[in-house]
Amino acid sequence: MNRNIERREFLAGTTGLFASSGIMATTQSGQAPENPICIFSKHFQWAEIGEAADRSAELGFDGIDVTVRAGGHVLPERVQEDLPKAAERIRKAGLKIPMVTTDIVDASSPHAEAVLKTMSSLGIRRYRWGGFRYKDTGSLPDQLSEFKLRVRDLASLNQKYSVCAMYHTHSGIGQVGASMWDLYLLLKDFSADAVAVNYDIGHAVAEGGYGGWIHSTRLLLPYMKGTAIKDFKWKLNAQGTWVPGWCPLGDGMVNLRKYLKMIREGKFSGPVQLHFEYPELGGADSGKKQLSIPKDQVLGFFRKDIDRFKEMLREAQGAGS
Repeated sequence: MNRNIERREFLAGTTGLFASSGIMATTQSGQAPENPICIFSKHFQWAEIGEAADRSAELGFDGIDVTVRAGGHVLPERVQEDLPKAAERIRKAGLKIPMVTTDIVDASSPHAEAVLKTMSSLGIRRYRWGGFRYKDTGSLPDQLSEFKLRVRDLASLNQKYSVCAMYHTHSGIGQVGASMWDLYLLLKDFSADAVAVNYDIGHAVAEGGYGGWIHSTRLLLPYMKGTAIKDFKWKLNAQGTWVPGWCPLGDGMVNLRKYLKMIREGKFSGPVQLHFEYPELGGADSGKKQLSIPKDQVLGFFRKDIDRFKEMLREAQGAGS
């Protein structure tokens, strides 16, 4: 019991350092918005939302990024019934829901308006959006022009409900936003309070491991309303192709200390989501509903990563690059 209390006090202290370090920008009202450290509920698909909330609170998270998508904790077709119940249970555990992750690609996506309306009614103002892909044929500028019309319509729908869509950045061939400059072109003419970026530093380094991730961070900081945290190192897959091998924080090539320093200096404000996508997690990495290892082992990996992350926050407060 005493060890748990001491650990909670330590974690609370490091969260306070995050808040006071300058990462949080000041709003027009003079109040500093929060940067809650969240867990992506994809990694708790093996548990019902109540257990996920209780476990997340014990681990020292501030909130949960709830999956509101096919196979998620909340199914889009049941969002009006089930998201309020999930929100009540999560808040009962003392946690926040600063965002949800959705299947929404544009304003015509199934159940899009119901999801946004329900979010807004619950005071959830940000959601993860995305999934544009380039066709193999046709000019990229022409395709971006078509995507921009879809962004415009989604921005309008978001403004109707006072919510913000955060485009999640992925790496890989065909992914719109992988290069980051295309995403800037799509968003620059719209309000960042309506359409913005959920910047995944792991994928950013996969696309620009030497200096590109530094440039893309600088480019998109004004549009970043959320950031996802994970680490990787290159590995050969079974087909002999080099691919990102996701790994525990600090074991890979992502310079998280430098990244945290950059977003602190850029006065980033938004939810910080820890993603756990390495294969040792027995299925929790990919959102499986059945684990192949004991859940206590899974929770041990979660605990190790959040403790490492909060230590990096402490270092980013006063260290250089």
